[in-house]
Amino acid sequence: MKGYEPCHNAQEVIERIGYDSERDVENPTGSVFCANGVGFLVSWDEVKNYMHLESYFQKKDDDEDLTAHRILHSKEKAISLEEIDEIMNKTFYANQGRKSVWKKQKAAGEKYYRPVNYTKRQEETKEEYLLVDGYNIIYAWPELKELAEENLDSARMKLLDLLSNYQWIRRCHVIVVFDAYRVEGHQEEIIDYYNIHMVYTREAQTADQYIEKFAHENKKNYNITVATSDGLQQMIVRGEGCTLFSARELKAELEDANKRLRQEYHQIHRIDRNYLVDALSSKAKQHMEDIIEDINKEEKDK
Repeated sequence: MKGYEPCHNAQEVIERIGYDSERDVENPTGSVFCANGVGFLVSWDEVKNYMHLESYFQKKDDDEDLTAHRILHSKEKAISLEEIDEIMNKTFYANQGRKSVWKKQKAAGEKYYRPVNYTKRQEETKEEYLLVDGYNIIYAWPELKELAEENLDSARMKLLDLLSNYQWIRRCHVIVVFDAYRVEGHQEEIIDYYNIHMVYTREAQTADQYIEKFAHENKKNYNITVATSDGLQQMIVRGEGCTLFSARELKAELEDANKRLRQEYHQIHRIDRNYLVDALSSKAKQHMEDIIEDINKEEKDK
């Protein structure tokens, strides 16, 4: 059992092997919670925000007399287990649905409360960010994969155009991340592409690592959605509390947004051209018309 004793130079060993507890999927630091029949990981520092039961580390009453001589009582007369069984046997079928006539005893002065350092989770309006693993999506969508086999730059531009249109509709921040980790000496590069951002990672950094780092550092500041079909990355970013889109779900989201825009555009022109359309700036109207034209062209090409 010697191997299980505390390590005398733990920090030195951790630094030497490059261990990062946040990336250890075999021994995760977070906890698994369930919602709507689905389990999801919650990072260790977010657990209290998801708890719905009273804390195990419940603060005890400091009153020494109360601690030494705790007085037990019940709000209603306590009855034995035998009496409970007898009542249930006699009245079960006749009184289904009625509340039990006995209650658990409570200690006098016992309260339900949270730890002192607990703060109630507040609903905040945060900026929304969509992070897209560029090459993962390109090679997951058949039409982009086919285009990439002929010209990778064309596939990249096609994806960026689709996400640019989506950003205009959703009004969220969009960051598309492409690997450049094999390019010797390459520094991280951020390029504005119309209304979205394109990132080329630095040498020795993958798109996965960039996205995971962004999610970990900004999860408290923004509502982050990550689009990827990489199973391991999905598990990690879910543990950071991010929303996930698989490649298929991202495609469906873009198509649905385009459909809504097309419906709104036709509705504007059908209901009152002289009022609703004039409410838009000339730049906004032109942008909307350009997007509708692109969408209609794609529909014809299918």
